[in-house]
Amino acid sequence: MLAKILGIGTALPHQSISQADSCAHALEVNYPHDDKALVLQSLYRRTTIEKRSLVMAQESSGLQTIDNDFYPRESSGPTTAARMLRYNAEIAPLALRACEQALTSANIVRSDVTHLVTASCTGFAAPGFDLQLLHKLPLNDSTYRTHVGFMGCHGALNAMRAAQGFCANSNSVVLVCAAEICSMHFQYGQSAQAAVSNALFADGAAAVVMRGTPADAHFDVGADSEQAHYSHSRSYVVADTEDAMTWQIGDSGFMMTLSNAVPSLVAAHLPDFMDRWLSENQLAVSEIKSWAVHPGGPRILDAVQSSLGLAPEMLKISRQVLAQCGNMSSPTVLFILQRILQSHRILPCVMLGFGPGLTIEAALIR
Repeated sequence: MLAKILGIGTALPHQSISQADSCAHALEVNYPHDDKALVLQSLYRRTTIEKRSLVMAQESSGLQTIDNDFYPRESSGPTTAARMLRYNAEIAPLALRACEQALTSANIVRSDVTHLVTASCTGFAAPGFDLQLLHKLPLNDSTYRTHVGFMGCHGALNAMRAAQGFCANSNSVVLVCAAEICSMHFQYGQSAQAAVSNALFADGAAAVVMRGTPADAHFDVGADSEQAHYSHSRSYVVADTEDAMTWQIGDSGFMMTLSNAVPSLVAAHLPDFMDRWLSENQLAVSEIKSWAVHPGGPRILDAVQSSLGLAPEMLKISRQVLAQCGNMSSPTVLFILQRILQSHRILPCVMLGFGPGLTIEAALIR
């Protein structure tokens, strides 16, 4: 069963901060008495991020900074409970803007939505922002709701796979929304893992509207296509890599660990995985016209590009989104797909995401 992509919407917090100012904040909080400026500034530059939109960003006396009331200096930081209260206050308005844009783009009457699938790994609540979306959009009270929680940066790909299943009924209209407030988990301390996490992650939300299409329906694949379909997907867990990437709940927010070996693991395992999966769809890597690759960081993108032998322009949009928005975790790949589909709909397209496991998630858009 194919699932037609009717529209995509994205949303960023209204506040943003440059990477240089973000680095200055990290220095003030975590290295107030240490001469670590050059090392940390180098780390922040290597991310290739120019700015990030954060709900915790604010302007003070004409300067961009971080909310010092929530993240005070000379402190051990807010508790996880305090962070969850702020997450629950911020997540629904951000997700709502992305969903409204997606529904407008899809030209769908909201009462036609039969399923709502949400994804988030940066917060928990019951009732969650899925119920807030149902009430505030509004959707029918009978709308089926499914939440994909704590799956990390590939959460949107898992949510789209669930949506495709619901689209087995061609009368189904599924609204998928991935939303994250990564800035809620700024970490205090001088560990390398905390520094990397603080330097990479940002906030954002993205939504996509999907509708079932019979498997034997005709669809175009090429630059002139007016339609895009979620066609097929595959998940692959690299053996013995459970510790390569983790996302754990601590007393002071959620804590990420990211092994330096992740790019080399991706480079070692991705080509064979892609060859096998694409061959099932009568395709080869050379026939993929666009790539929506989750930019976990520049080294991840470099590993994908080199291992698959892709021309630099194939990952241009992924690198642009990283530079302009940062790593927003799950919604990021939908930001990239939206720009690809707005750019002459160059299909077929492969979406790729990487997350704890180490897991590779892939989806084919035709």
